[in-house]
Amino acid sequence: MGKLLVIDGLDGTGKTTQSQRIFDWLKSRHSQVRLISFPDYSHNSSALIKMYLAGEFGEHPEDVNAYAASSFYAVDRYASFKQFWQEDYNQGCIILAARYTTSNMVHQMSKLPKAQWEEYLYWAEDYEYRRLGLPRPDQVLLLDMPAELSAKMVAHRCKEQGGGMDIHEADLAYMRHCRDAALFGAARQGWQVVRCCDVLEQKLLDMEEITNRMTALLEQAGY
Repeated sequence: MGKLLVIDGLDGTGKTTQSQRIFDWLKSRHSQVRLISFPDYSHNSSALIKMYLAGEFGEHPEDVNAYAASSFYAVDRYASFKQFWQEDYNQGCIILAARYTTSNMVHQMSKLPKAQWEEYLYWAEDYEYRRLGLPRPDQVLLLDMPAELSAKMVAHRCKEQGGGMDIHEADLAYMRHCRDAALFGAARQGWQVVRCCDVLEQKLLDMEEITNRMTALLEQAGY
């Protein structure tokens, strides 16, 4: 059996960039490493996610309840696992995932009253890891920064790459709730929190510094 390593965080925290950097680092140390990313927009399994993020079910994230939206993402993960990486995982490959079930715990749990967060975590774990049979992560690195800075990074990315924001990225209040949910999930689930800002949380750290913080944690974990 392989290992599943997850990199997660709010929108704009650099998950895609850091995932590639960590993949390269792992490849220099291990012969079997595979990088995957969710949602899997290149396949039909992400159709409901695309509709949801485009606002076809409502203009605001809360227009689709936490459990329905979670199911959209869970089905996409299930299809990806069964079609593309289950065999590699079973044969001992290290799977590095940019986002995973942890993203539901960040984004969808935040829609619920805080008093229901523990119940949601139990549901998400039971649904994806037991009932759907998806692998449970061995290690989760959570990229963390204030929602205000995340929003600035998303806006900068949209300006450079073109295109607009989805209904998650365009809602600052929602992103604030997501950060609260992310830190709650980290405390309950044992995720490693990687701070991406300086002490005053006003400026993004250098990309290399963030990578170094992540690789230090992974070395401690035996990767």
